[in-house]
This record gives sequence, structure tokens and C-alpha cells, in this order.
Amino acid sequence: MKPSIKKHFIVPFLMLFLITINAQKDQKIGLVLSGGGAKGLAHIGALKVIEEAGVEIDFVGGTSMGAIVGGLYAAGYSATELDSIFRTTNLPELIQDNVPRSAKTFYEKDDADRYALTLPFDEFKVSFPPGISSGQNVFNEFVRLLFHVKDVRDFNQLPIPFLCIATDVESGAQILLDKGYLPEAIMASGTLPSLFEPMEIDGKVLIDGGVVNNYPIDEVRALGADIIIGVDVQHGLSNRDALGSATEILLQINNYRTVKDMVEKRKKTDIYINPPIDDFSVIDFDKINDIINSGGLAAEENLQALYGLATREVRIKNKPVSSSDSLTINRLLLKGNDRYTRGYIKGKLRFNLGDKISFEKLSQGMSNLAATENFKAIRYELVSNGLGTDLILKLIEKPEKMYLRAGAHYDDLFKSAALMNITRKGLLFKDDVGSFDIILGDNIRYNAEYYVDKGTYWSFGVNSSFADFDTEIDFDLIRSNFEVDQGFGVSEINLDVSDLTNQIYLQTVVREEFAVSLGIEHKLLRYSTRTLNQVAPESDMAFNPSPSFRTFFEDSNFFSTYGRLRFDTYDDSYFPKSGLFFDGDFHVYLLSSDFNDNFKEFSVAKARMGAAFGILPGLSLNIESEGGFKLGTSGVTSFDFVLGGFGSQRLNNFVPFFGYDFLSLPGNSFVKAFARLDYEVAPKNHLMLTANIANVEDDIFRTGEWFTEPDFSGYGVGYGFESFLGPVQIFYSFSPQVDDGNLFISVGYWF
Repeated sequence: MKPSIKKHFIVPFLMLFLITINAQKDQKIGLVLSGGGAKGLAHIGALKVIEEAGVEIDFVGGTSMGAIVGGLYAAGYSATELDSIFRTTNLPELIQDNVPRSAKTFYEKDDADRYALTLPFDEFKVSFPPGISSGQNVFNEFVRLLFHVKDVRDFNQLPIPFLCIATDVESGAQILLDKGYLPEAIMASGTLPSLFEPMEIDGKVLIDGGVVNNYPIDEVRALGADIIIGVDVQHGLSNRDALGSATEILLQINNYRTVKDMVEKRKKTDIYINPPIDDFSVIDFDKINDIINSGGLAAEENLQALYGLATREVRIKNKPVSSSDSLTINRLLLKGNDRYTRGYIKGKLRFNLGDKISFEKLSQGMSNLAATENFKAIRYELVSNGLGTDLILKLIEKPEKMYLRAGAHYDDLFKSAALMNITRKGLLFKDDVGSFDIILGDNIRYNAEYYVDKGTYWSFGVNSSFADFDTEIDFDLIRSNFEVDQGFGVSEINLDVSDLTNQIYLQTVVREEFAVSLGIEHKLLRYSTRTLNQVAPESDMAFNPSPSFRTFFEDSNFFSTYGRLRFDTYDDSYFPKSGLFFDGDFHVYLLSSDFNDNFKEFSVAKARMGAAFGILPGLSLNIESEGGFKLGTSGVTSFDFVLGGFGSQRLNNFVPFFGYDFLSLPGNSFVKAFARLDYEVAPKNHLMLTANIANVEDDIFRTGEWFTEPDFSGYGVGYGFESFLGPVQIFYSFSPQVDDGNLFISVGYWF
């Protein structure tokens, strides 16, 4: 071929090649990420391959988990950064929305450790929550991760223009979210029905966008995208074996339409990435590594097509996102707090305006509010104001004021019991709560409480409770404490204990973990038995003037003032793995109806302290010490300390002690040390070894006996299980000083 002919062919070819490249430069690439719950984590693996191929995205659109991953990517996070964020986050724990025990006040801690079931009971109608989780912890995390774009209200102004889809739950209409507060938008798009409660934005109640549009390809093209890369983590219709949860069934119903829609949408997708996610469910967040890897493998099958797009002129890559660890909030704006005062809400947040605080402290404040269970949703925006940051707190108060609560329990002292509770919030004033427990079973009991919760300010409360039980005890214990005839000829009696206590108190909390109480108390205390009447000679019947043929050892009203100091950072009250504990109480008994004619003013002081910490993975140690003593010369012995038995429900000065049966070791003063090794052999299953030692008798602090070698010791081997009713615990207890061991069983929360 002649040179002129070669030139004739080469020049047009080069011109055509340059025109193709220039045309490709002008083409915009859009990324569409579908919804799919946990399966949407595959988007991250696909994004890593897309980035590594040199493809730069111009627009991002997503639904549900696609909106979450896409929103973070559009805000400037690289695929590698997203991979690190999601792999290091405990997603199941985040989604479960468990409020940490540290976020609860002592009122709320007591409630959480007592009731197995709580349901709204407004207007005498029981209702159920619309979702398993409120999504509060997830939302807190979105706010932290997206703090660097907090002032962007038009999503076209993000590093990559972005949109996502939600569904109006009232009309079923598609809602396009391309403006607003980005954490709220992606949260609304990802509110998976039955898993999360609906999200409210601008007066609309929104749920997962996958209900109406799970693959927003047309919306991304409308932004200006010429080429579409789509990552689709939806799957076809499932068979009956795969429909194992309410969430899966709801998605199956929704998939009737999306499967049909995807036939056309797939044709519109230029590069279609479809990870193999059929083996995963929408709630398999604990399989994050496998799901992310599946997305990468699917994207690698499209590498040649991705490399073809990578011939574009690549802009300078964004710098890594510099996430802030702290912020300064200098103004608090509240919306929606009709029933609760500003002081109440500010007190729960637990930080001062103008102070530099961590995001962890901000999240803790939101958890404090969530722990009150007074709010259906707690959403907030952070907005720059020049000097710092505005916190715009948007509260949706729960419409229900009344709650029905229930529990069940069995133990060796109070026996079987069923608990029913009615709780009414806003009973008389804002910020107040009224509660009434009725306990039916082998022993009828009740507990009534009313309090006004003012947080760090002084709160006011009134409490009335009645407890009753009976147990077999050594008759020598009664003879040593009360003036009883020696001639009955019995070694054991059945002792009935009844306690009616009424309190009026003031309380303030420095934090959720620390509370100070001051109050006055009335107590009607009765110790009695029928055993002696059954064996007493007729000549001795005068000893018991009661027409019910019951012998009373104590039947007095006592009036006292008291102070109490509590500190509790245990992560769990029954199986603590970390934290500190202190409970100190000082009572001054001023008056009595004096049944035994021996009353003089006296005082009783007692304290219990402890610590829990991990030793090895799954193995923790809980150590505690406690003690108490009586001050004064009064002959009243009804408030002496009596050690023995097992339990978490403290009544008067009865103190649990392994190795001895209930009410075995009396004295007006005592010291005790306790240790427990807890090995969690499987989630919620505990093997425990316990040991305790004690000195108990009269005046051991005056005689120095408290500092000598322990007189009493006991040990226990047990198993514990965290059930929906509360902890199930079985202990075999023994002591070198006692011939027979004891088997203690407890089922459910103590109350």
C-alpha cells in the first residue's frame, strides 16, 4: 500500500478515536444502589472494585441500605473508609437499640429489673410498638459520621450529588429526598418495616423507600447521568422455607412488584452488578464480612466494562473524611415538648451549653432521653451558627400515658408470684409518674409509688409497699432476740414476717449513676408464728392473747428519718461484667408504738459496695463487701441483721449469705465479703462459682470482732440463664460449718 493511502486510512481512525474519548469525557456516570437490608452491605464491596478500576461517580441514588451506603459515599467517604466503618461497628447491637443501663435513672433501672413485659394501655386498650427498634442508636451514628456536611441542605451540593427514596406510609406515594438533613433522609429511606419505627419529616410519616421504588434508576438519570452502574442486592421471590420472619414476609409481599419492575430497569442499566446474596437474609448483619466480599466478587465480573469507563479524565480524588470527635453546642432549640419541661429535657441531656463535648457524650444524652420511654422518636439536627453549633432537638412524645406491665417470679422465700402493674405518666403534673404493683401468689404483696422526676434538681416522691413471707427458722434465734417462754419444746418454728413501709422523700441525681435521697418513713413490722400455739400447754395460752391463735414477737409501728446514697455503674444488675456499685443507708428511729415495751431512740447504718470487671473473654469477677451496725442502747432487736439464703430482693436487714438457709445468723452488726466468678459459656448462659465470708453478732465493731478471722463461710456452684422473664438461677450452696447443703432456685426478675 502506498504511504499516501496509509495516511488516508490512519488519520480518520485517529480522529474517530479522539472523538470517542472526548465524548466519553463528557458523559456523566450515575450509581444506583438498591435496597436489601443487610444484603445491601454488598454495595461496599462493589464500590471498592469500582474505585480500584478508576471509575469516578458523578451522581448517586439509592434506596434503603442503598441510601445509607450511597449517602455516606456521596458525603465524601471512600469505599475503603466505608469498609472500615461497617466492619468495626457492631451492627446487630446498634440496631437492637438497647439503651445502656448507664443511661437510666434509678427509677428506670428499678423498672427494667422488675418487669418482663411493658405495653401501652391508653384508654384501656393494649397496643404494640410499630417496630422492634426506634433506630435511635443508628441515627446517633449517622449524625456523627455526617457532621462534616451538617450544613448542606441541598444534596446536589454534596461532594457527589445524591438522592434517595422513601415511602409516605399514609398515601403510599413515593417521596424523593434530595434536600433536608442528610442523616434524617437516609434514616427515612432505610426504615425497614417491622424492624424500625416510621420516620417523620416535614409532617410526613415515612418508611422504607423499597416499598415503592427499590432501584431509583430513572431518578438518577434525571440528575444528568448518561451511563448507569447499578448494584442490585434484591432477590426474586422466596419459597416458604426462607420466610422465617415478619420482615422477610413483608419484603416478599413488596417483591411482587419490584421483581416485575426490575425486568425493565435492568435493561436500562449499562453495567449491572448482581452479587450472589441468596444465602443471606435482610437481617444477617452479623455476616458482614461475607456479604461485603460477595459484592466485590460480583463487581470483578464486570471489570472490563469498568476499565472502559476509567479512560475518562479523572479529577483529583477527595481527601479522606476528617471526622470530628467533639463539638460545642451553645444553643438548644426544642420542638414538640408539650408534656415535659425544658428543665427536664436539659437535665436528661447532662451537658452544659457552651462546653466542648464529645459525640459520645451527645449520644449518651440522647440515650438518657430514650431511657425515659416518654418519646416515640428523638431526632435532632446540628447546625453551625457562627460561634458554635445549634442543637435543634425534635421530640415526638408518645401519645400513651398509661402502661400495663407484668412479670412472674419464683424463689425459695417468697415462692411463686405473678406481678401486674399499672403506670400512669403525667398523673398530676408534668414530669411525674404514678405506679402500682399488685403481686399475687403464695404471698400477696403490693408496691405503690408516685414521684416527680426533676433530674439534677430535687425530686419528690411518695412510696408505700407491703411484703409478707414465712419460713422455717431455728427457735433459738427467736429466744435470743425476744422474751419467749423456754418451755415449748420445739427446735424450729414457722416464722411469718409482714412489713408495711410508707416513705416520703426528696431525691437528686448528679448523674444517672449517682443519687442522694432524704426522707421520713413509717414502718409497721410484724413477726409472728402459729407454731407455738399448736404445741403450747393450755396454761400457757395467755402468752398469746390474739383471737387468731397467733403468737406475736413484734407488732410495732416505727417512725424514722433516713438518708440514702446510691452509686451504680454495673452494666447488668444480675450478671455484671463491669462497673462499680455503692448503696449506703442511715436510719434514725425516733418513735414507736412499742409492742415489747423496750423502745429507745436508736440508729441503724449499713452499706454495700462492689466492683465487676473482666478477666478473660467471657470470664468476669464480681467482688462485694458490706456491713452494718446499730447505734444506741435500745432493746429493740427487730432491726437486727440476719444473714442466710439467696436473693436479690432485700427486705429490712435480711442479708443473703451462701452456705446457710434463710434467717440463720443474727446480730446487731455484721461484715461480709462476697466474690463470684462468672463464665458465659454461651450467649446468656452463665456458669458461676461463689464464695462469701462473714462475722455477725452483737457489737462486733465495738469489740473488734469484725476484724478477726471470719466465723462463717459459704460457697455456691450455680447456673444462670437470661430468659425473657428475667434471670433463671440455680445454686447449690454449702458451708464447712453446716452439715447439709441448700439448693436455691430463682426464676424471673425479683420484685
